[in-house]
Amino acid sequence: MFSASKLSDDQKSALHRWAAEGASIADLQKRLKDDFDLTVTYMDARFLVLDLGIELQDTPKEAATPAGDLAPAKPVPTGVVTVTMDSLALPGALVSGKVSFSDGETAIWMLDQYGRPGLDADTPGYRPSPEDIVDFQKQLAELVSKSGL
Repeated sequence: MFSASKLSDDQKSALHRWAAEGASIADLQKRLKDDFDLTVTYMDARFLVLDLGIELQDTPKEAATPAGDLAPAKPVPTGVVTVTMDSLALPGALVSGKVSFSDGETAIWMLDQYGRPGLDADTPGYRPSPEDIVDFQKQLAELVSKSGL
């Protein structure tokens, strides 16, 4: 087991500096090997961080991105409704599958053993257009009849 007492003051200050720059424990472990030719296990590197009171950053500073820069992924409108059936139904379902509506929204559908439908859209509260519902029902009826149910 490697001890913090085996480190020089320069090595200790380097660990603090690297951590302040956003290094992870694995990065510290690698830098100790590369810069000082000290081979320590990951667990030893963790103990060094604790023993020396090093505070690690949550995310590396150069990889941090402001939340406003990332736009949520928007569905891509296709103009058609596409329905597929799973080869193995979801638990509690007689049959199940996926549907992509004309506006690009997707959902998982299922029919239980009583024929009751269920639809779980990827976007909470999503409601397909009336035209999409009619198209979905037609394609679903065809899929179910082709499957022999």
